[in-house]
Amino acid sequence: MSVQLAVVVVLSVLLTGATHAGPEMDPYKILGVTRTASQAEIKKVYKRLAKEWHPDKNKNPGAEDMFIKITKSYEILSNEDKRANYDRYGQTDDTQPYGGSRHGHRHDSFYFDESFFNFPFNSKNHRDFADSKYILHFNQYVNDVVPDSYKRPYLIKITSDWCFSCIHIEPVWKEVVQEMETLGVGIGVVDVGYERRLANHLGAHRTPSILGVINGKVTFFHYAVAKEHLRQFVEDLLPQRLVERVTDTNDLQFLNSWHELNKPHVLLFDQVPVVPLLYKLTAFAYKDYLQFGYVDQGLSETANLQKQFNINTYAPTMLVFKENTDNPADIIQAKGMKKQIIDEFMSNNKFLLVPRLVNQKLFDELCPVKQFHRRRKYCVLLITGDEETFSFGNQAFLSFASTNAREVVRFAYVYQRLQQPLCDILMQNKDREQSPTQVVILERRNAAGKALFKPVTAWNGSEEDKQRLLEELQRLQKDPSILIHDAMLPELNNEFASMFVIRWIYASYDYLSEVIDDILHNNWREMMPLLSLIFSALFILFGTVVIQAFSRPPKKNFVEVTELTDITYMSNLVKLRPGHMNIVLVLTDASKNILLSKFAKEVYSFTGSLTLHFSFLNIDKHSQWMNTLLEYAQDATQIDADEDDGGNHKMDYTGYVLALNGHKKYLCLFKPVYTGEDLEGKSSEDEGSTSGGRSRSSSRDDHPSRKSNRSRSISTLQIHHKLDRLGLWMERLMEGTLPRYYIPAWPGLDKITPSK
Repeated sequence: MSVQLAVVVVLSVLLTGATHAGPEMDPYKILGVTRTASQAEIKKVYKRLAKEWHPDKNKNPGAEDMFIKITKSYEILSNEDKRANYDRYGQTDDTQPYGGSRHGHRHDSFYFDESFFNFPFNSKNHRDFADSKYILHFNQYVNDVVPDSYKRPYLIKITSDWCFSCIHIEPVWKEVVQEMETLGVGIGVVDVGYERRLANHLGAHRTPSILGVINGKVTFFHYAVAKEHLRQFVEDLLPQRLVERVTDTNDLQFLNSWHELNKPHVLLFDQVPVVPLLYKLTAFAYKDYLQFGYVDQGLSETANLQKQFNINTYAPTMLVFKENTDNPADIIQAKGMKKQIIDEFMSNNKFLLVPRLVNQKLFDELCPVKQFHRRRKYCVLLITGDEETFSFGNQAFLSFASTNAREVVRFAYVYQRLQQPLCDILMQNKDREQSPTQVVILERRNAAGKALFKPVTAWNGSEEDKQRLLEELQRLQKDPSILIHDAMLPELNNEFASMFVIRWIYASYDYLSEVIDDILHNNWREMMPLLSLIFSALFILFGTVVIQAFSRPPKKNFVEVTELTDITYMSNLVKLRPGHMNIVLVLTDASKNILLSKFAKEVYSFTGSLTLHFSFLNIDKHSQWMNTLLEYAQDATQIDADEDDGGNHKMDYTGYVLALNGHKKYLCLFKPVYTGEDLEGKSSEDEGSTSGGRSRSSSRDDHPSRKSNRSRSISTLQIHHKLDRLGLWMERLMEGTLPRYYIPAWPGLDKITPSK
C-alpha cells in the first residue's frame, strides 16, 4: 500500500511540474517592448539588456538565466517568421514537446509518452545527428584543422553532456552552421566530456563556448549567440587587407601591380556597399595566388570602370586579369554565385600566362614532378634579366606562350640575377657572355631535385627564335628523349622573403587587437595564461631590480682609506674575512698627500667591490714591519732583487702597494714605475725608476734658487707618477693573474708599533 501511495505521489508531482513548468515565455515582456516595436527598437533594447545581464559582468545568481531569456526573446522577435508564429499562436520553439511534430497549434493536454523521460541533453546516445559529423578529436584538430585554417576559418562549438545552456543556442547554431558551411567556413564541435585534452588545448574552460580558428590561432566569441553576431565574428576573423576597394582613380595602379606581385588580379563588380563574405573567404583561400579587388557599382566613382568593361548591373560579375590589363583573361557572371563555381573559376586562373619563378613552392606547382608516363609536365623556362634591355625579348616570349599554350607545357621565366644557382646549372653548356638569355626545356623527375633538360636556343625575341622553339616542342611531343642533360637542381631562393617583416608587423597588429578585444570583454579565464605570463615576467624583472638595489650598497663618491696601525691591525688584516683583501699603500710623511690623492683616483673604479678594503702604511713609523713582511715571503729575494744594490743601500718602499689576503696568508706586490715626463720634456729614461733616484739638473745657467725649485718640482712629479700603472695592476688582481707570495704568518704586533 505504501509503495502504491509513493508512486501516486511521484506521478502527481511530475504531472504538476509538467503542467506548470511550461508557462509561455513572453519575449515582449522580457525585453520590455510593445508588440508594435520595430526591429531597430528591439535591437537597441536587446543590446542594452545583454550588456547589463551578461554573466561575465553581472554577478547576480540569476544573471545567467536572465541572459538566456533575453537572448532567446531576441531570437524570436528578430526573426519575422518566429515573431509572427508567436503573435498568432503564442508559441515558441521551446514550448513544443520534445520528439513531437512542429505544427502551429498548441496542445493543452500533457503527453505521457517515452519522450517524457528522454532529456534533450548532449548525451552520447542522443547527441544531435547534425553535430555528430562535426565532432573533432585532438589528432584530427592538430593534423587537419590547423593546417586547413590557413586556407579557411573554422567555427567551433564547445559543448558537453548535461549542458543546460547549450540547449538554448542550438537553434541559432544550426542556422549559422547551415549558412557558413555553404560559404566555405569549417565547422567543428568539441565534446568536453570526451575530448578534455582538446578543450584544454583550445583554452575552453566552460560550456557552451564558441571560438574561431584561423591561421592556427584561436579567438573566442564574446557576444550573445545570434546569427548576425556569429556572422560578423567570422568576418572579423579574416585579415583586414584581403580585398582592396577599386575605383576609377586607382584601377590602373591595382591592375598594373601584376608584374611586381607576380599574381593575376581579380575584380568583383557588385551593387552592395560592403564586400560579400563569400568573396572575402575566397580571397583568403587564394591569397597566395591571386590579388583581389572590389568595385561597388553603386558609387559614381566606378562608372568609368563599369563602362570600360561593359558590366551589367543585374548580376555580380567577376573578372580575372593577367598580363593584359586592358582585356580580362576570364569572366563569370551569375546571380547568387555558389562557392563551387567560384572555386573552379579561381583554380583555373591561379597563375599568369608566363609567371616568374620566385620561390620553390611556385616551382613545384608550375613544374610538378613526373608521376606517370601519361601525366608528363614540361616547363619551358626563359632565363633572362630584369633590366629594360630585356623587355622586348620577354614580351616576345609572352606572346609565344599565349599562342602555343598546351596542357602538358607550362611557360615561365626566371631572373638570372636572383636565381643564379639554378641558372648556372641550366646554362652550363652555353656561352653566357655571348647569349645572356636562354630558353630551356626541362622535366622534373623526382622531389629530390633531379631533372632532365635541354637548352634550346638563345633568345632575343626574333621570329627565328620562335620557330626554333616551336620545332623543339613538336619534337618533344613525339620523342621525350631529346632532353639529353640531367642535373640536380638547387632549391630556389625566395624572392619575397623581405616581405616577411611586413607580414610579421601585420600579424602582430592583429594579435594585439585581439588581446585588447579580450581585455575589453573581460574574458579573464581565457586571458589568464597570458596575463599570468606577463605578470610573472614583470614580477621577476622588477623583483630582481629591487633586490639588487637594496642588497647592493650605493657606490660612494669618495674612497675610504684607513691607516694601518696597531689599533686597526687585527681587524684590517689578521682577522680579515675569507675572500676579502686589504689594498695597502706604502707612503711617507712627505709623500702622504700626493700619493693618497693619486691612489684614490686609481682605485676609485674598484670601490664597488664588497671584498676590497683600502688602507695606507706610513713607512716612517713601521719600516721594521715592512722589512719583516718581505723577509717572511717565500720569494723575498726576487721581490727586491732589482732594488738591492749590495745590501748597504736602505730600501725606499714609497709608492709600493700591497694586496694582503689575511685568511690565506699571501700578498701581491705592486712596485712603482715612473712613466711621466720631466719639465724639459725628457722621457722617463732620464729619470730614476724608483723614488730614491735623484733628478738631474735641467740647466747649468739656472739661478741656484730656481734650480732648487726645479728639483722640488721634478721630485713631486716623480712621486705623483709612481702609481701610474696601478689601475692595470688592480685589473690583474681582480682577474687573479698576479703572482702570489705566501708567508707562514703575519708579523707580530711588536713589528707594527712605531719604530723608535
